[in-house]
Amino acid sequence: MTQDDLYRTVVLQRTKTPLYAGKLAQANAQGQGTNPLCGDRVHLHAVIDAQGRIDAIRHETRGCAICAASADLMAERVTGQEPARIRQLHADMEAAVQTGNAPAALGELSAFAPLHRHRSRIRCAMLPWTALMEMLNDDKDR
Repeated sequence: MTQDDLYRTVVLQRTKTPLYAGKLAQANAQGQGTNPLCGDRVHLHAVIDAQGRIDAIRHETRGCAICAASADLMAERVTGQEPARIRQLHADMEAAVQTGNAPAALGELSAFAPLHRHRSRIRCAMLPWTALMEMLNDDKDR
């Protein structure tokens, strides 16, 4: 399976049947992101423990398939992770969509690497990450 095939498969699968969509009633942190150019919106709800680790996270995404799939895969990948690891994953994701080279640590998120050929869609894939990083920065300030 080529990287482009993986991209199509992963995006379609996670858009049709997201595993991390919805709200968390016990959330103690929230983040949101909006792309005014296309109307994509992401709202994150998370339970963050005293060490800053994400115990649980859900997303409410209104937008394109790329944004929705990225939010769902991001939520899966960061669950149980500490802030330093999440920041590294964010950097790896940013590099992957900018260059097309994805480190193995990204797992299924590497499916977004082909977006480097479609610059206008990079923001779609990165919007959930932007919301996540803002949420983590807000949590650090508490």
